[in-house]
Amino acid sequence: MSELVWAQTQLHEAVAPSALSSHIGNRIRHAARVLKWKPSRTKDIWYGDERVSIRPRELREIEEYTGVRYGHAELTEIDQLISRADAILACAGEGAGSPVLAALRALAGAAHRP
Repeated sequence: MSELVWAQTQLHEAVAPSALSSHIGNRIRHAARVLKWKPSRTKDIWYGDERVSIRPRELREIEEYTGVRYGHAELTEIDQLISRADAILACAGEGAGSPVLAALRALAGAAHRP
C-alpha cells in the first residue's frame, strides 16, 4: 500500500467518515479543517491524485489525528499470512504435498493483491 493510498483511506475512514456527512464536499472540508490543510491539497489526497506526493509531516498529522501508524496495516497483514501458513503447514494433511501447496497458494494470492 502506497503512502497516498494509505492517506486516502485514512481520510475516508477515520478523519472524515461517511457518518459525518453524505456530501463528499463537506467531508473534504472537515478533513481540511481538522488537519489544518488547504482544501485543494485535501481534495487531491482524498481522490488519490497520483501527481501528489505525501509529505512526512502530513503522514505524521494523519497518524496523530487517527492514532493509526503508517505501515501497521501491512505488518498486521503479513503476520496474519504467516500465521495462516504456519497453521497450514502444521496441519497433518492427506498427502505430504498438500499443506505445502496450500501455503504457496495463500502466499501467491497475497502477492497478487493490489
